[in-house]
Amino acid sequence: MIERKDSMNDQANLWFLENVDLLDLMCPTKTPHLEEKHSPNIFKKDQFIYFPDEPSNHVFLIANGRVKIGSYSNNGKEVIKAILGEGELFGELALTGEGVRSDFALSLDNDTRICQMNIEDMQEMMKGSQPLSLKIFKLMGLRIKKIERRLESLVFKDARSRVVEFLYELAQERGQKVGFETMVKNHFTHKDIASLTGTSRQTVTTILNELKEKNLINFDRRRILIRDMDKLGAELV
Repeated sequence: MIERKDSMNDQANLWFLENVDLLDLMCPTKTPHLEEKHSPNIFKKDQFIYFPDEPSNHVFLIANGRVKIGSYSNNGKEVIKAILGEGELFGELALTGEGVRSDFALSLDNDTRICQMNIEDMQEMMKGSQPLSLKIFKLMGLRIKKIERRLESLVFKDARSRVVEFLYELAQERGQKVGFETMVKNHFTHKDIASLTGTSRQTVTTILNELKEKNLINFDRRRILIRDMDKLGAELV
């Protein structure tokens, strides 16, 4: 269990550094000769940034707000793949030769500010910056690992373990220390957590309330507070 936590800690710390550095390195508004060519776009809540089957010729960076990445099953059910926040990159599969999008990107907040860059300019930036190239490749690798862990959880773990693991990883990736506690701005509805963990909204609500009764977490619409990361991690055993 300790080795697993250490591994998750390393990945979470690296992920956080990727977010911060990419915003400074990539956003065209911070790169004078690209600002006019790639002006930022502002999206309203529930506005699509791109749809499935659209040409995959841009990479996007969130300067402000949140974005949901998802797809639709054959019966039309929405499948949420990720909910991303400020400083996070999406649409990066365009760099791997993806011809058309297989998923959608949807703004979750009003005034969501997106920096977008076409593939040619992005590739030129990567050629001229080894640190940027390494960060992009590491980011892709981390996302693949997250997907693998999510698939393993769906196959081998029960609903309670999946929800607890989701909270634990969320706190490591996005949490801020507040004394001995860890605070995460609550970007997820119970429905979102259910979709990301392969459970139901009712199940998520039941598990969160149980953890709250055990004084492991506290939560409201704005935040999730982890009382003790070690104690929450012990629930993963």
